[in-house]
Amino acid sequence: MAAGRALNVDVLWNGPSSETDYARQVQIVDSMIARQVDGLAVAAQDRTTLNASLDRAAAAHIPVTVFDSGVDSTNYLTFLATNNYQAGQMAARKLAALLHDKGKIAMLMHAPGSKSTMDREAGFEDTLRKDFPGVQIAARQYSMSDRSKARAATENFLSAQPDLDGLFASAEPGSVGAALALKSRGLAGKVKFVAFDASDDLVEDLKDGSIDALVAQDPFRMGYEAVKTLVDKLHGIDPPKVIDLSATVVTKGDLDKPAIKTLLFPDVKKYVN
Repeated sequence: MAAGRALNVDVLWNGPSSETDYARQVQIVDSMIARQVDGLAVAAQDRTTLNASLDRAAAAHIPVTVFDSGVDSTNYLTFLATNNYQAGQMAARKLAALLHDKGKIAMLMHAPGSKSTMDREAGFEDTLRKDFPGVQIAARQYSMSDRSKARAATENFLSAQPDLDGLFASAEPGSVGAALALKSRGLAGKVKFVAFDASDDLVEDLKDGSIDALVAQDPFRMGYEAVKTLVDKLHGIDPPKVIDLSATVVTKGDLDKPAIKTLLFPDVKKYVN
């Protein structure tokens, strides 16, 4: 919406009520194509489900920017997202540092088919295996983008592995659910926890010590730049095929830094009524 105002375009927004309702996202994208919008910015829920829709958009000469989470197709104008593999590496290094390079951890994954989180998880695992062989992944489970399922999965980890030293969750729903489980077990601060994303709930969990570090994206910039790439194309400027944004590791001690405040608390109400 901020980009729409600044660049003088109308932004039509729609999305499924659930991150795992892939069929509904296809319907929404196809309806936008049928309306003959001038450009389309899509955060893909699944790496393959939208491929046919992207082909339809290309056939209709509608430029498409894929943002936040990628697709297997290359039939788009620009892919703009956090460098998720690198972000996973950052999470691994932070958790290893918290554990002094040794311990048993569990990994709460997001959902199969979500390219952004799969890249994070791959970066996390690869880095532990190559650089921190003393940190062992003892258990893993998907949260399916559901806080209650994430909490239940974390409870399972803690029951099956009572000597668990650390935990990594690769997305916001899993991070929130895991923090709830740690707090309910009285293990907040005892099991070292690196979470991903930065909702209000997660920032509060960071403040109270339930989470030791957040790997935070910049969703405001991601959305703004996604719109800008489309406007540039409409003005005859070809944006890069791939635009990588860096994640930021945030600890409790960082929360008072002006740059971190801007990252975590953009003035959303200014743009969205």
